[in-house]
This record gives sequence, C-alpha cells and structure tokens, in this order.
Amino acid sequence: MATSKTVMCSLTHLRPLTCAASASASRIVPYPPDLIKWVTREGGFVHRALDIAQLGSSNGLGLVAKEPIPRGTDLIVLPHHLPLRFTTLEHDPVLHHLARQIPEELWAMKLGLKLLQERAKVGSFWWPYISNLPETYTVPIFFPGEDIKNLHYAPLLHQVNKRCRFLLDFEQEVKRALASVKPDSHPFGGQEVDASSLGWAMSAVSSRAFRLYGEKDQNGDRIHIPMMLPLIDMCNHSFNPNARIVQEEDTDTMKMQVKVVAETAIKEDDPLLLCYGCLNNDFFLLDYGFVIHSNPFDCIELKYDGALLDAASTAAGVSSPNFSAPAPWQELILSQLNLSGETPDLKVSLGGQETVEGRLVAALRVVLSSNVETVQKYDLSTLKSLDVEAPLGVANDIAVFRTLIALCVIALEHFPTKIMDDESLLKQGASGSTELAIQYRIQKKCVIIDVMKNLSRRVKLLSSKETATAEG
Repeated sequence: MATSKTVMCSLTHLRPLTCAASASASRIVPYPPDLIKWVTREGGFVHRALDIAQLGSSNGLGLVAKEPIPRGTDLIVLPHHLPLRFTTLEHDPVLHHLARQIPEELWAMKLGLKLLQERAKVGSFWWPYISNLPETYTVPIFFPGEDIKNLHYAPLLHQVNKRCRFLLDFEQEVKRALASVKPDSHPFGGQEVDASSLGWAMSAVSSRAFRLYGEKDQNGDRIHIPMMLPLIDMCNHSFNPNARIVQEEDTDTMKMQVKVVAETAIKEDDPLLLCYGCLNNDFFLLDYGFVIHSNPFDCIELKYDGALLDAASTAAGVSSPNFSAPAPWQELILSQLNLSGETPDLKVSLGGQETVEGRLVAALRVVLSSNVETVQKYDLSTLKSLDVEAPLGVANDIAVFRTLIALCVIALEHFPTKIMDDESLLKQGASGSTELAIQYRIQKKCVIIDVMKNLSRRVKLLSSKETATAEG
C-alpha cells in the first residue's frame, strides 16, 4: 500500500480552497451566517420548532425539534433557486469541459466543480450555505496511509485507491484546462485547484447531495440530477427515518420545490432523520464518512473462484467437489448465472437482505449435484432462493451450506485481526480515522459471523429432518 501513502500525502497538503481532514466539526468560517434565517429570507420555509444543534460528540451539527411536531407537517420548503446544481444550462465552457472528463460513477465531482466555483466567487449567492459546510471530511480518501491499510478489506481499498488516483490525475487535467484561461474567465477566481480542494468538493457533494428531479429533457420529462439542499442536508441518516423528502411543482412559479415532511410524529429534542438509502457500509464510509453498526444491508464481496470453492468444500467434508472442472451441463447453468462464459460477473456477496447472493446459492446447488434430471426440474429463480427448502434434496443443501460456512471461515482468516483484538484497540482510545477503520472492519467480520450463524441453523434443521426421515 505504498501508493496509498503517497496519494494521501498529496491530498492532505493545504491549499487555498480546502483544508486537511481531521476529527473537527468546524465550519469553513468560524462564525457563518444563520442558515435558517438565510433560507427564510430567500423565500424558503422552516418550521418554527426546528433548530440547529450539536448532536453528540461525533455526529456534528444537525436539525432538532424544539417542540413536538405532528405527522405530515411541512418542516422545510426550498424554492427552486435555493438548491445548488450543476446543469447543462451552465454557461461556463471550462467547467463543462472538465465535467466531461469525469466518469459517471464519480458523479459527485461534477457538482463539486460548481461548488468550488461558488466557494471561490466573491459575493456568491450560496456563500451563506457554503460557509456552513464542514471544513473537513472523514471519508477514507483523507485517511493517513496507515489507516487505509487498517480497513483490512480489499474491495474497499481498491475503491479508495481508485478515487485517490482519479483526484491526482484530475488535478493535472484541471491545471491543463486552466493554463490558457484569461483571468476574467477563470472559473475559480484565479485560485489554484489541487487534488486536496477537489477531494474536499467531491466529499462535500457525495456526503450531502440528493439525486432529485431537475431540469426537463428534450421530451419535456424531468431528469434526475444531484443537488445540494441547504439546511435539508443537515438531517442525519436512519433506516427508520422520521422525515422524508418530497418534490412538488410550485403553483405560482411552475418550478419544482423541495420539501421535507414529517413522516412520523416528532418528539421534542428529537433530531430530524432521513434515509440516505439502503446502502452497505462501503458506501456509507466512502461517501459519507461514517459506519452503521448492525447495518442490515451490509455485505462482503467475494470472487466466485473454482479452486477456492473446492478448498472450502473439501474443508467442509464434502466429497469430490468439482467447482474447478464442472460438467458441461453444469457449465451451461453457470453461464446462465453469469458466473462463467466470455464476460462473467464473478463478484458475489454474503450478507445483506439475501444472506447469500442467489447466484452463489444456485451455483453451489448445481455443482454439488450429480443428477442433471433433478436440476432441470427447477428454474433458476427457485435454485437461487434460500427460502425454497432443499429443491435438489436435503443432502445437497447441507453440502451447500457447509461449503458456504467454510467459505466464511476462509474469509474471516483473511482479516489479520480478530474482533476481540479490534475491540481492545478501541478501548485503548483509538480516535478519528483509526477508530473509523477499526469499526468498519469489525462490522465486516460481524456480517460474516451472522451469515455463518444463519447457515449453521439451516444445517441443524435440515440434519434433524434427514435423521427423522431415516428413522422413519
């Protein structure tokens, strides 16, 4: 991971448009304008019971109810001109050129360019909002190299390094684009833009923007675009939110306005909570800079590998597994599952809502069966379902689940520490990015252990049925 160290040093080098990451919750300026007053002054609405408050030592600032609020109440209304967007209606050719260089998966950087432009602009309309943004972010691109290593999970390490490489490359693209720009046409007011400032802007957008209906396309249909929602983006996340975002067309202006409505009755001193999405902890850490404990949507990613599955099956006591050399009829079904063929998708997952990804369940059931006639009685959706009990026989499912349990053991062994070691480190006072990295890897291990417990229960139940059948 020497590359990561090099990248991190570059990202945390201070430049005019950004600051390095830290555990601080400070704003860009020490005493920013009152955001609630700004929103209402600009034609928005904020319920009288709402206030901005510090939500604990690690949650930063958020919106809190000062008095009970009934279900269905409008909490915040933003008129069309208040959200910050980057659209095709922008007239800056430099920003449009740069935006075209950004891959779609890093969409946050496109709006980040607009955010940086407004941050650099003297007298920007959005300055009261931008000045309230955090000075720093706790996303992994700003972690020290050692704490990136501490994540201990290859798929996330790949994504972090990919983003870091993009920022360093994009810094050079920005410098090339700005080299010949006249001072009065400079999109960032003549200020230098480096990987650090780009990283700040991308993190600000990824952690706060919402994809909502924006401008209309050529057919008159509204398209989804990311936008930053002043004040609304101070609502924290919950899978059980007490508020939701609604878009409505303003009857006076015929333009879209964004509202936050109370989804449930909100008690005094309760924070406003929105659901950011049914995401795993990779997304939450990469884009938002936090980890959800006991996240029901968290999962781990594995590669469908014949040799690995043969090893897992053998360790589980399954006789003669043939994942490395499936029969032609098995190979055909694996191709239908997109786990074989010319361009297969070999990424499979454990955990989340499925417990085990359906493609992996079906593949194991098929490869661990020797009876083609029995397999052909069932469609793929049946073979992929854990809820369909033993379609190819009890012995087959027991072999499948034991193989998966062995696969979980192998996955756990890839982590250099155990959960008790991680918890001990947290008790010793790990803080900041180190604490986040440890919490993240603990949750990944918990996902694996939960899957093992689930599968072990299934094996026990099937074994008892097999025994009862034999005795009967």
